Amino acid sequence: MSETTKPVALITGGGRGMGEAIARELSAQGYQLALMSPSESCEKLAAELSGVASRGVAEKAEDLKAIFDLTMKTYGRIDAVVNLSGHPPKGDLLDISDENWTLGSDMMILSLVRMARLVTPVMLKQGKGAFVNITTFAAYEPTLVFPVSCTYRAAAGAFTKLYSDRYAADNIRMNCILPGYIDSLNHKPGTAETVPMKRIGHVEEIAKTAAFLLSDGAGYITGQNIRVDGGVTRHV
Repeated sequence: MSETTKPVALITGGGRGMGEAIARELSAQGYQLALMSPSESCEKLAAELSGVASRGVAEKAEDLKAIFDLTMKTYGRIDAVVNLSGHPPKGDLLDISDENWTLGSDMMILSLVRMARLVTPVMLKQGKGAFVNITTFAAYEPTLVFPVSCTYRAAAGAFTKLYSDRYAADNIRMNCILPGYIDSLNHKPGTAETVPMKRIGHVEEIAKTAAFLLSDGAGYITGQNIRVDGGVTRHV
């Protein structure tokens, strides 16, 4: 195991879209990177940013363990974790199979729990650390378009609050970012008009928010669900 004096960030879903933007932002801020994604995109990005990568998906415990082990073997520390999973199954509410509900749980809840189990002992030894979980603006304003996502993303917010209660005194923080309509996806015509800002958000805006929440500048922020949605949600 090697040691580095630079901060180290582990990012799941770190090959494209918001994950790629977060990786680039953290690299620019001096972080060493360990990236995971289902395809070679994480390997290509890691090579470009002088990081390491392991292919995998958030819903598989063995894949999370693999990227954790690679990170520790390469850098000997983990200062920041960004949890970003794929898109869960969709369907009519009661037509969704047990298998797809279970998949959603593995993707969006157990992935957070499993990663926390792996990384928390490292952060406790270091005396600090921070997690950012990427969820969705619909977590607390559920829509029937995304029933699995809304159900488990809300649960992710609850877990984040519980984790922050448990480990805040140990200087380990966990927050969620709730993105709105972001340009990592193609959106239907007219979507931007439903947003008070009248535009789609940029992945770079999510990345800068994530970088702030992971930084010492956000050292008194934990257990929060930060909406980065151009004002689209009405929840006060």
